[in-house]
Amino acid sequence: MIESLWLDSVLGSFATYARLKGRYDDDWIDRLNHLYTTIILIIFTIVVSTKQYVGEPIHCWCPAQFEESHVDYTNNVCWVSNTFYVHFNDQPPRYTDMISEMEIQYYQWVPLILLFQALLFKVPCILWRILTASAGVNLDKIVTLAAETAYVAPDDRDRTIKHIVRYMDRWIENAREYRSGCFIRLRQQISKYCCIVWGKRYGNYLVTLYMFIKLLYLANAIGQLFILNEFLGTNFNVYGFEVMDHLARGENWSESPRFPRITHCFFKIRQLTNVHDYTVQCVLPINLFNEKIFIFIWFWLVFVATLSTFNFLIWVYTMIFRQHRLRYLKKFLRINDCYKSELDKKMAVKFCEQYLRQDGIFVLRLVGKNANDVLVSELILQLWNHYRNKPLFRHANQISDDNSNV
Repeated sequence: MIESLWLDSVLGSFATYARLKGRYDDDWIDRLNHLYTTIILIIFTIVVSTKQYVGEPIHCWCPAQFEESHVDYTNNVCWVSNTFYVHFNDQPPRYTDMISEMEIQYYQWVPLILLFQALLFKVPCILWRILTASAGVNLDKIVTLAAETAYVAPDDRDRTIKHIVRYMDRWIENAREYRSGCFIRLRQQISKYCCIVWGKRYGNYLVTLYMFIKLLYLANAIGQLFILNEFLGTNFNVYGFEVMDHLARGENWSESPRFPRITHCFFKIRQLTNVHDYTVQCVLPINLFNEKIFIFIWFWLVFVATLSTFNFLIWVYTMIFRQHRLRYLKKFLRINDCYKSELDKKMAVKFCEQYLRQDGIFVLRLVGKNANDVLVSELILQLWNHYRNKPLFRHANQISDDNSNV
C-alpha cells in the first residue's frame, strides 16, 4: 500500500489522481505494468519522435564537390539505408557483404518499437477486463464503492457497505452450481484444491484468471528483454550488467558500439552509365537519446520483472492454499468477536469454502489492496451476519441448540 501511494504521488504530475489510476480492479504491481510503464514508454516515444521528425536525426560529412541538394540526398539515403559502425582505429570494410554484417538497423524504428512495448504492457490488462466482464461481477464497481466509503458520512458509509454486501451475495448465489451428480461433485471438490478444474460455477474463476494475468505480466517483462535483444542485435539482455561493470571500473564511456554516435554510410550514385561509390562519415545525434533511454528501459524491465515475480508468488501463497484462505477469514472474524463457539468455528469453514469460496475471498483481498483492512473487516462482518440469517444456517443452529439441551 505504501509503495502504491508513493508511485501515485511520483506520477501524479501527468494527470489528476483519478484519471491516472483509472480503475480499482487490480493491485499496484499490475498498475506498475500496464499504467506507469506504459506512460514512461509513451514519453520516451514522444522524445525520440520529436528529435527524429523535428530536428536532424543524422548528418553526414560529404565531399567538397557536393552541393546542398547532394548533401540532403546523402543524409536521407544514409538514414533510410542504414549505416555501419567501425571503430575509429579500425579500417572500414571493403566489400558490401562485410558492410551488411555491421549495419545498424534499429534507429529508424525506435519510436515504433517503444509504442509496441507499451502495447504489450497493456495487453494483459485489456484481457483481464474483457474476461472479468463475463464473470457476472463488476470488480471495479465493488472496490471503487468500498474505497470511496472513507470519504463519506457514517450513514452513507453503512448504506454503501450494505449495498456491496447485497451485490456480492447476489453474485455469489448466481455463480453457484445448482446441478447435482457424482461428476459435478467431484469437479467441485477438485476445484477447491487445484486450478486445473476452474469455471464460473466452481468459485475459482477470478482467482485462476488473475493468476494467469499475473503470469502474462511477468512473461511480458522478461520477454521484452529478449525482444529488444533481437531488435537491437547487440546482446541487449546483458546490457545492464555491462553498464554496471563500466561504472564500477570508472571507465570512459564516451563511445558505445551498441549506440554509436559516429557511423559510416556506403552508397552508390549512378551518373549515366557510370556508377560512383561513396563512403561518408555520419553523426547520429539521436543515439545520444537512444542510449540513455534503453539503459533506463533495461533496468526498469528488470525492476518490474522482479517485483512481478514476488507479487505473483505472494498471491499464489495467499490464494491457492486452503489454510491461508481460512486463516484470512478467521482473523477478521476474531476481530469482530464472531469466532467463539464450536458452531462458529464449524460454520466459519463452510462460510469460507461453500459460501465465499476462492473468488469471494479474492474480491475481499482486492478491496484490502485498494482500500484498507478496516473496511474489509466491516464487509466480512456484514457478509457473516448475512450468511447466518440464511435458512440453512438457522436450521443448523437450531439443531445444535436442541442437541445441547438434550
